[in-house]
Amino acid sequence: MIKNLASSAMLAGVLTGIIASALQFYFVIPLVLEGELYETGARIHFPVDGSPQSEAGAPGLGGEWGRHLMTVAFNFVSFTAYGLILVALMAYAALRGVAVTPKSGLLWGLAGFTAVQLAPAMGLPPELPGTIAPEVMPRQIWWSGTIIASAAGLALIAFGRGLPMILGGAALLLLPHLIGAPHLDTYWGVSAPELAAHFATVSLGVAAASWAVLGTLCAWFYQKVE
Repeated sequence: MIKNLASSAMLAGVLTGIIASALQFYFVIPLVLEGELYETGARIHFPVDGSPQSEAGAPGLGGEWGRHLMTVAFNFVSFTAYGLILVALMAYAALRGVAVTPKSGLLWGLAGFTAVQLAPAMGLPPELPGTIAPEVMPRQIWWSGTIIASAAGLALIAFGRGLPMILGGAALLLLPHLIGAPHLDTYWGVSAPELAAHFATVSLGVAAASWAVLGTLCAWFYQKVE
């Protein structure tokens, strides 16, 4: 049984990795490459003449296929790991009488997106290359704590019984943001703010779609092995 669940999660993770990679190559990676132009100084926002304009548009994907293959491999590994976690949680929920269907799997996926990416992004939004940021360690601690608190909070709201459990879940969702993510005392704009905003929104949109696919596929494969 465990072998079947693990293979189901791996299949769901690989299929999601393919879809996520396609979405990233079309929507996200061109913005990353454009941001790297500002990071390297090949393109400058607010040049020396004081003009607020700078050239828009990203270069092509180019010949960095090794780098692009690493992106695909990372998606395979990360979504397979997320799939294993989702399937394990679905199996545990099923033991407690919770029905697991592809429709409910969509909600599982969106909950995963909320805990792993949307909630942390409220304090630490996706950043373009070259963005000046605080030290890595405090951000990693806040990011990890936010994921754990958000996942636990959503679980209490979804499966808790009684108002105290729901309120406790809501409190866990709010706690990391009341503490606050690490931030610098000043702004350091390297790239155009429109590009940074576009990158953040597109990154979250692609992540939401990928998690929705992952949750649906995990539930579908779980239903098949059951």
